[in-house]
Amino acid sequence: MLSMSPQDALSEVLDVLNSPVLFGCRTGICATCLVRVHAGMENLPPADENEQEVLEIYAEDQPDCRLACQLKLRGDVTLEYIGHG
Repeated sequence: MLSMSPQDALSEVLDVLNSPVLFGCRTGICATCLVRVHAGMENLPPADENEQEVLEIYAEDQPDCRLACQLKLRGDVTLEYIGHG
């Protein structure tokens, strides 16, 4: 279980915890931090246009995937790290 404030970026919190989730560019273009959302999608901000473009390339037909570097959680979320590359 991970506890964080809504204004905290998920990538920063995971770095402090030495998480197995890897981050490459941290700007949402490399998909190194690709995760599958198993629960709590409603607690994530909507993907912006740039993230949507990257997801179309690396997670086509997988609407449950997001880039962890772009997430600020607003509630409980269950994620699975799948990465790319």
